[in-house]
Amino acid sequence: MLTPNLSYANLKESYLFYHIAQKTKAYLEANPDKHLYRMGIGDVSLPLAPAVITALHEAVDDQSEKARFHGYMPECGAPFLRETIAEYYQKRGVSLASDEVFVSSGASDELGDLLDLFDKSNRALIMEPAYPAYVDANTMVGREIVHLPSGPDDHFLPLPKEGLEADLIYLCSPNNPTGAAYNREQLSQWVAWANARGAVILFDAAYEAFIEEDLPHSIFEIPGARTCAIEICSLSKTAGFTGTRLGYTVIPMDLERNGMNLNAMWVRNRTTKTNGISYILQRGGAAVFTEEGQRQIHDNIRIYKENARVLMAALDELDIRYWGGKNAPYIWMQCPDGMGSWEFFDKLLNEIQVVGTPGEGFGACGEGFFRFSTFGDPTDTREAASRLLTLLKR
Repeated sequence: MLTPNLSYANLKESYLFYHIAQKTKAYLEANPDKHLYRMGIGDVSLPLAPAVITALHEAVDDQSEKARFHGYMPECGAPFLRETIAEYYQKRGVSLASDEVFVSSGASDELGDLLDLFDKSNRALIMEPAYPAYVDANTMVGREIVHLPSGPDDHFLPLPKEGLEADLIYLCSPNNPTGAAYNREQLSQWVAWANARGAVILFDAAYEAFIEEDLPHSIFEIPGARTCAIEICSLSKTAGFTGTRLGYTVIPMDLERNGMNLNAMWVRNRTTKTNGISYILQRGGAAVFTEEGQRQIHDNIRIYKENARVLMAALDELDIRYWGGKNAPYIWMQCPDGMGSWEFFDKLLNEIQVVGTPGEGFGACGEGFFRFSTFGDPTDTREAASRLLTLLKR
């Protein structure tokens, strides 16, 4: 008899965002006349930039003519896009070869697929609060997880400490859900720690475009990172590709363990397990990195940042402690009056029709905190902030 992967039995019953969706669905069924102000799931609300749309249309036209038609694309990414991304890094002083860049269908997919490179005996260090998929992807393969808690005392930016042992290190900066971002000195500590132990950092840089302070956008801005880090990036939040799915991963040629080169291993993995990303999407992705594309996506990012400023102003007026909002599209607030995070979720949903994300869903040390996404409609965001002020002042 076939034996299924029994590690799936160790997963929590309900995925965080599925549970939120079920609660909001039940509320709307009971209150069909109500409008919800959704600031929970981090999906964008603005359309793709005009430069991207133009490139997508042109790529579709290419597929209509024999001379310009493209079939299967290179599994690791089209040279034109890999070179464009390497040039993007060069503008920030990070030198990459184009074959160190791998085009993907998005950061979420890649964060799970990359685990193929590592034996399941390797322990994964996950800092909490954490994006739930980090935990679930490792649980699915039966890997031991070391949970590193963080909180207000370390500003949700934990650092290596005596006695900590792990082989895979998940770093997300700017962080989802807390919005906290590591500075260079802090990231240098993690790079030194990983190199000293032969560990590998999986650096989730999905929100680097939201950084406005003098903070690292890439782990490869840190000396020594080429021998201990893999960087995973996404165009979902940067350029609105949540519905089109495109991202990229950087694996340096210098990254080796036990005589095996991880870049070469990933080439072998991709050429075995994928047929690459479509020509049309890659042309759209390349347009993101043009001068016009960059201007247009940052116009959208400024709208999301204004949403953040509206919410932060409300929390400031309420004298509620929070993190994020400045370098990330998330605001991580302390629940008022000692409320639990799901208790606060229910209060906001039922009393002012505002939907956020309970901190408990990001790990045990997220209890007592709450995440707002700033990707919503600006009018809805202003109304939600006004309702929040009225409710909590009362």
